[in-house]
Amino acid sequence: MYNPRISTDAPNNDMVEKQSSQSLYGRHDYTHDYASSHYEHSLGYSEDDQPMSTEERALVRKIDFFVMPIICTINLLQFIDKSTINYAAVMGFKEDLNLVGNQYSLLGSIFYLGYLLFQFPNNYFLQRFPIGRYIGTIVFIWGAVLACTSTGTNFSQMAALRFLLGFFEAGIYPCLTLLVSTFYRRHEQAARLGAFWLCNGIALVVGGLISYGIGRMTNTHGLANWQWIMIILGVITSAVGVFSFFFLIDNPKSKALNLNAEQEILVEERTRDNAVVRTTTIKRDQIIEALKEVRFWCFCIACLLINLQNGAMTIYNAQITEGFGFTGLDSILLTVGAGGSTVLFIVLGVYCVNKTHQTLYTACGLMTIDIIGLILLIVIPTPKVKLIGFYLAWSYCAAYVLLVTSISNNVSGYTKKIFYNGLLMVFYTLGNFCGPLMMVSTQAPTYIGGMIGYICANVVVVILLLVARWRMSVVNTRRMAKPSSILTNVEDDLSDVQDTNFLYRL
Repeated sequence: MYNPRISTDAPNNDMVEKQSSQSLYGRHDYTHDYASSHYEHSLGYSEDDQPMSTEERALVRKIDFFVMPIICTINLLQFIDKSTINYAAVMGFKEDLNLVGNQYSLLGSIFYLGYLLFQFPNNYFLQRFPIGRYIGTIVFIWGAVLACTSTGTNFSQMAALRFLLGFFEAGIYPCLTLLVSTFYRRHEQAARLGAFWLCNGIALVVGGLISYGIGRMTNTHGLANWQWIMIILGVITSAVGVFSFFFLIDNPKSKALNLNAEQEILVEERTRDNAVVRTTTIKRDQIIEALKEVRFWCFCIACLLINLQNGAMTIYNAQITEGFGFTGLDSILLTVGAGGSTVLFIVLGVYCVNKTHQTLYTACGLMTIDIIGLILLIVIPTPKVKLIGFYLAWSYCAAYVLLVTSISNNVSGYTKKIFYNGLLMVFYTLGNFCGPLMMVSTQAPTYIGGMIGYICANVVVVILLLVARWRMSVVNTRRMAKPSSILTNVEDDLSDVQDTNFLYRL
């Protein structure tokens, strides 16, 4: 069914956002029923449309059941796996490898050097190979690399293994984000992206508990406790990779979903709404268009600056809590609280977005909480009370979720979306690479220089997100003031700039 998108009436001046298209079975996000009143009813849109049909609810439940558990499990494992040296550091890891000076920080950073180098081939592979098989392959390989990490005996060997771990983990975030944006409507994506990013917080909880249990093992068969962390998690990850290779569904029309006739039509409608049509054609004009956008650079630089802190918190959080006066294994248990804090902030962020429909304003609010937490880490005189600031500082994770959600919602054109996600991961990598190097060992346990640096970076992040939102709001206002008479279709694989009927979700 050819389903063009066209606006015919003048917009309400106080309305600055709506979806790029509204499906026959679609749901309106806003209390003012703008979408139904501003699309021609002759094209199949009706003011009497229900928010979501019974068939569509069944379809979404089916996708949630078959796709989201695997996505969430993979995301949980990748966060635990790259954080293993965080737990190992308080189990004699640094002493066994004779690490000195900033070598531990370099092990954290070199992971992201591998991460960076894989981004460009990853963009190519995403358009050339089935995503399900591709994900299964890289998950299996990085699990094997993690298990081999247990054999490292010095800095050089461990650096090489950390590089390879980062190299093969690098493709997973773009893959998972692309899967969500392919299967779900734009208004559904915030909750689903929030769910799989929520697993970062759950990973802190699970990783902390697993590591605490392994740390208390006495019969280790001649291996150090930290080596068992690498072996056990590596084997689990490789097993999940094999499962994903054969069973991860990567196509909304997959036979595995057992769609009925009405649901097959719904898949077409949902594809129009989420503005993603898979294609193997690489469109250079969409890449050039992205590079010329102010919001593109705002998002990329904001991503880099947010992840300065992430790079440090990922591998130093157990050592930070140990610096508050807690013992090694107790400091690992306290990272469970950091995971709980992350989960709480992500749930709060997604809830606020669903209630207010203000993604980037919510992200700015979360970054403000993060800044307050870092300030408290510096100014609170009692070491153990600093835990308050430590837990507040994890709100940056939720802000990053919303940044990724904004890009997922507001970038159309398959090549442009992949390019955005790929370059975002480059800046994500650069931030995580540089972040640990700001934690100078001579400033332990307060690491005051690094904390001040992260505070300054986060202030700039808030400014950049506001600028990106402003740029999209200006385009919305212009397009709604002068509705286009040009018929457009998602099947045409137009970018959000080329599609004059596309309006951004702010």
